[in-house]
Amino acid sequence: MALLLDIVSWITLMIGSFFCITAGVGLLRMPDVYTRAHAGGMIDSMGAGMIFFGLLLQAPDYLIAIKLVFTFFFLLVTSLASIHALAQTVNVAGVNPKLANIVNRLEKNRQKESPPSN
Repeated sequence: MALLLDIVSWITLMIGSFFCITAGVGLLRMPDVYTRAHAGGMIDSMGAGMIFFGLLLQAPDYLIAIKLVFTFFFLLVTSLASIHALAQTVNVAGVNPKLANIVNRLEKNRQKESPPSN
C-alpha cells in the first residue's frame, strides 16, 4: 500500500511540475497580456494544486496535511485574485486583446468592400 501511495504521489508531482513548466513557457510565448494572465493564473494554479496533492499524499501527520490544504487555498485565492486585478487594470488602461484588434480590422475591411445599401 505504501508503494502505491508513493507511485501516485510521484505521478501527481510530475504532472504538477509539467503544468508549472507549461505555465512558464506560456508566459513567455503568449502574444498579449490577457493570454499571459490566463497562462499564469489558471495553468499555474492547476500545477500548484497537483503538487500540493502529491505532497498531501506524503504528509506523515494530519497537522501537516491541514497546513498544506490551507496553504493551497491561500495560494489559489491570492493568485487568481491578483491575476484578475491585473487584467482589470490593463482593461481600464485601454489595452485591447490582440484578437480584438484582428476582429476590428476585419470588420473595417468588410465595410470598405461592401457596397452601400439603399
